[in-house]
Amino acid sequence: MAESKLAETGNSLARVQSFPTETLARQTALGSEFNFSEAIEPAERLVGLFKQIPAQYLGELPESKIEVIRSTADATFSLFQQVDQFDPKQTDSFAKRTTLIDTIKAQYDPLFSQLSPLIAFTSSRLRDFGALEREARAAVQVAKDRADEATSQLQAQRDDAERILDEVRRVAAEQGVSQQAIYFQTEGATHEEEAKTWRRYTINVAIGLGIYAVVSTLFHKVPWLAPAGPYEAFQLGLSKVLIFGVIAYMLLLSAKNFLAHKHNAIVNRHRYNALLTFTALADAAKGPESRDIVLTHAAGCIFAPQDTGYTKGNTQPESVANIIQSLPRALTQSGTQG
Repeated sequence: MAESKLAETGNSLARVQSFPTETLARQTALGSEFNFSEAIEPAERLVGLFKQIPAQYLGELPESKIEVIRSTADATFSLFQQVDQFDPKQTDSFAKRTTLIDTIKAQYDPLFSQLSPLIAFTSSRLRDFGALEREARAAVQVAKDRADEATSQLQAQRDDAERILDEVRRVAAEQGVSQQAIYFQTEGATHEEEAKTWRRYTINVAIGLGIYAVVSTLFHKVPWLAPAGPYEAFQLGLSKVLIFGVIAYMLLLSAKNFLAHKHNAIVNRHRYNALLTFTALADAAKGPESRDIVLTHAAGCIFAPQDTGYTKGNTQPESVANIIQSLPRALTQSGTQG
């Protein structure tokens, strides 16, 4: 095969493979009626078909197949050139434009039939199946070696892992209750902030009530408020009492909210401090029965209902119930030791 023909085929193939199909539209030059936007998509399909032929393996094809690639590449490029050189001023230009677009659209099927065997052959040359097999075997061996190494490491660390797991379980069991203290700390801080807000409201309402009490003593001296008779004096006195009562109720409500939030802040702070000592008490307890007693009280501290501050309550029955629940364990422990 002549080197010149091979070079020409390579140049023809590269020219089609690198052709910028987006330039075929010529929207600016031809306008909306004569542009070739419809030819872009079929042109891209043709270029994509030629791009699947690796140019480096053209030398392994027969001369007749080389000629097929060169002629089809040149014919396709010639169609693209006709679009680039299309003159809308020529005779019957619209019909020629339509024919040219239809020709580009119709090129894919025959080109595919001609080039698909060549694409299959040249594409297969890109794959070195022997190298793929060697790489696969190497990957399997590496995976096997790593698996054996991991198995050996896991076997060697099994005892340490079990020991660490037991230690983690023990620490988690001891710290589990103490860690719940953070919820009471957060809740206590929230109630403390609310108590400050309601304390400010209480002070402001108290000041307002005092001012109103002083000012209300002078209402009868205001000309348009001065009562003209007993009936108006009664109405004025009644309105003063009603307004005073409303402000006094707001003062009472503000003070009650302040005291309720302050009460809840103190209770949650107490529970927070109590739960922080659980670990120390659990470590000091001797035997599982004693630890169960400590755990029972700790759970009671968490789950026992607390007073809201609006109504007076007594948590003593709950504490007594916890103690009664603890007695059987303590008695069992004493009988065992006896």
